[in-house]
Amino acid sequence: MERLRKQMEFIVEVDKVKNIFRQTYLADANRKENDAEHSWHLALMAVLLKEYSNEEVDLAKVVPMVLLHDLVEIDAGDTYAYDEAGAETKRERETKAADRIFGLLPQDQCIWFRELWEEFEAYETPEAKFAHVLDNCQPLLLNDASDGRSWAEHGVKKSQIYKRNEYTSEGSVEIWEYMKELIDKHIRLGHVMDE
Repeated sequence: MERLRKQMEFIVEVDKVKNIFRQTYLADANRKENDAEHSWHLALMAVLLKEYSNEEVDLAKVVPMVLLHDLVEIDAGDTYAYDEAGAETKRERETKAADRIFGLLPQDQCIWFRELWEEFEAYETPEAKFAHVLDNCQPLLLNDASDGRSWAEHGVKKSQIYKRNEYTSEGSVEIWEYMKELIDKHIRLGHVMDE
């Protein structure tokens, strides 16, 4: 019962991820999405878009990876993709959060979740590279669907998007090519600044 109790307490604790709102609007631009919605979307994308990964990937690893990659934001908060000041302390804040949040689980699951999170962060395995493609593509798709609303609000530049995606093609050349088409479209529309 102790194991089950810890698992149930973790499940209740991570419900807080539903209250972590991101800067990306939903496709209908009605409101900003939360981390739970974002992670669910990535898991679905992983299943649908697996064929575009540059390398063979194990969905039994990718799906839990994308479902838990932002749980640390319960404590660390969401760091906007183009927030340079926030990026300076992000790793420290998120590591401390990972210690606490994953530490709520039974030891074997704590180790498994922490290893998946660290693997995602390291961006070295085919699964991590593909997970990052999805993590970078999904907000771009929502920006496209919401007429570039978040990009326009934040005065996002093409160079910022390209810097954030400098390794995206390592996970999927085809998805990165599609993303570049959308970026160019929003430069033409004036939602992304070209420099």
